[in-house]
Amino acid sequence: MNKTELIERLAARSGRSRNETAAALDDLLETITEVLRQGEDVTLTGFGTFHVKQRAARMGRNPRTGESVAIAASKSPGFKAGKSLKDALN
Repeated sequence: MNKTELIERLAARSGRSRNETAAALDDLLETITEVLRQGEDVTLTGFGTFHVKQRAARMGRNPRTGESVAIAASKSPGFKAGKSLKDALN
């Protein structure tokens, strides 16, 4: 399912227009991104938690040349599913 299909399904369930639903979904995603950028977690009880993973700087190796390459520290988003979501899938 892509974003467009998700918007159509949400609009059908809520009885709102696709434009209203798209705006609400965009606002939700922007808010989650903002909060994660600030270093905080977003917890949706029963669904899951979005968090920021810290990756330390490390040395890697270029597979083509075998040369050592410095890989900078970085942050990446993570998601841990909540109990209700896990139960719904199993």
